[in-house]
Amino acid sequence: MRFRRCYNPPQVRQSPIGYTDWLMTAAADVVLFTLGLFTWTFVEYVIHGFMGHIYRTFVTPLHAAHHRDPHAVFTVGAWMPLALITLILLWAFGFAPATVFWLGIMAGFVTYEIEHYRIHFAQPSCAYEARLRLHHLAHHRAAPNACFGVTSRLWDRIFGSEPEPARMTAMENSVAGTKQLTGPTNARLALRPWVFLQGPPS
Repeated sequence: MRFRRCYNPPQVRQSPIGYTDWLMTAAADVVLFTLGLFTWTFVEYVIHGFMGHIYRTFVTPLHAAHHRDPHAVFTVGAWMPLALITLILLWAFGFAPATVFWLGIMAGFVTYEIEHYRIHFAQPSCAYEARLRLHHLAHHRAAPNACFGVTSRLWDRIFGSEPEPARMTAMENSVAGTKQLTGPTNARLALRPWVFLQGPPS
């Protein structure tokens, strides 16, 4: 009776091809994710500049609340819809190219939320963040119809919504001594009834 092999070892000759396919797929995902991250900077500019300031839209009164009180730093109303869209895309399509691109945009949105908070409430961690802080505070204090970028100044420079260098420097110098905010943000107040961040509501 001849012995039959029950175990077939993997085909060594085919493994490099499989690895190459995986590597190409991973590289494509990285490119799509990065493209989504970059796309967010433009979306951020359009929402803040055009929808929040230049034209009157549903964003205008919401953004005006932040200008009246910078403690209202988070876009809390967008969290649940965006999380729901993300979950639906993952459930329906998995990590398809469109989903990976969307995840890049969402990573940009999360970066925006964190950076916007840090600009108002924290000390800059690096020179780039310090420049972003001066840029955004100049928008608040001196030029509400300019300096719309929060995570990037690129689109302000492309569309000419950043003042000329001499004026920009003067505005940045005028806000350089602005202290960080203290106290609760709008997110903490909005979530307090559910998670009791400061104990049960009084």
